[in-house]
Amino acid sequence: MPAVHRAALDVHVRVGSRFETARENGISHFHEHMLHRGIPGFPTAHAQALAFEELGAAFGAMTYVDHGVLSCSVPVENLERSLELTALLCESPLFNDIAIEKGIVREELLESYDGDGRLVDGNSILRELCFGEHALGMPIAGTRATLSRFDAKGLRKFHRRHYVGTGMVVTLAGAFDTERLGRTAARRFGALPAGREVAASAPPAQTKAEFRYVADSGSQTWLGLAFRAPSDNDADEPATELLMRVLDDGNATRLYRALSDERGLCYDVSAMFEAYSDVGVLEIVAETAHSSAPRVLNETLKVLTDLALHGPSADELARAKARLRWQMLELYDMPTELAGFVGQGVLSGCVADPEGRIEQLMNVTPERVRATAERIFRAQHSSLVVIGKLDRAAQKKLQAALQKLGA
Repeated sequence: MPAVHRAALDVHVRVGSRFETARENGISHFHEHMLHRGIPGFPTAHAQALAFEELGAAFGAMTYVDHGVLSCSVPVENLERSLELTALLCESPLFNDIAIEKGIVREELLESYDGDGRLVDGNSILRELCFGEHALGMPIAGTRATLSRFDAKGLRKFHRRHYVGTGMVVTLAGAFDTERLGRTAARRFGALPAGREVAASAPPAQTKAEFRYVADSGSQTWLGLAFRAPSDNDADEPATELLMRVLDDGNATRLYRALSDERGLCYDVSAMFEAYSDVGVLEIVAETAHSSAPRVLNETLKVLTDLALHGPSADELARAKARLRWQMLELYDMPTELAGFVGQGVLSGCVADPEGRIEQLMNVTPERVRATAERIFRAQHSSLVVIGKLDRAAQKKLQAALQKLGA
């Protein structure tokens, strides 16, 4: 990327809640936190942070359902030194001050609970409802009970299992000498053990609609609607991505127009699609006045039913494709985002270059989107979580409306 002024380094690792057991749930997330707690030569969290920041680097780490990312954005002249520091993180983190970091994570976990200790985080409840006791239904951050079990011995065992060549992708992006930096990366990360690929079991099929109501005294009702969807290598994955964009990719798309522009029922409504190796999930989330919750669900289901019956218009799909194409090409102006796209694509075995992804998406027809909507938007593939103040009659209305979908 010769025209940009920063460089990016990403390390994608095959970790996340889907590779955990119920007893160790949250260890990927806690391990990510502990990677900030010292490396050889910089034995404290402050010393490690200072080592990166004195290079002008912005270093961060994130844990997702099926992968983790160490990400560093840095001036090009300091990329090599940042690579050395990041390699130390992957080789020999010190895992110092576990008790202090547990306190930080405990505070993070409290955000998902109310004053009575009940889980009220809608997204976590929705995933649990959608996937049940399977690992995909577990929270990324784990629970307070599992957090209490983690220790240095367990963290080192986890690190030896996951931070290996077989489960890691290192991506560099920016204006630098690719041969020299490539040799440095090969030398530093090539010294890691090869290890073995971490397996994950597929979740059982969903055969009936799921519903959960959580009473909450807040000022609005939160509705989360999830559908089982195609996996990342399913032939319908590109069509599902475009289906999601027809639903929500700006204020001119279907959900915002139907619920906000035309009826004023929501300040915002959003859709998200995530695909994993063996399954995907398409989620729709909205918040509204308690009394409006049944109407919000009904109007949402009307939008989904229309797409399953008639599909998007040619103009509508063309707009979605154009916006996605621009977003893919924009990656070439953003080294951090490009490194993330390429690294995740390689790790998951999907298309790992923007042009290839554009080609996939441009070949999708309106009829393919319609057929994919018909495949996904069925009651037996759905899960609905409602958090708010609804009487029993309103709850029954929501359940009855959902049961009619795809009938």
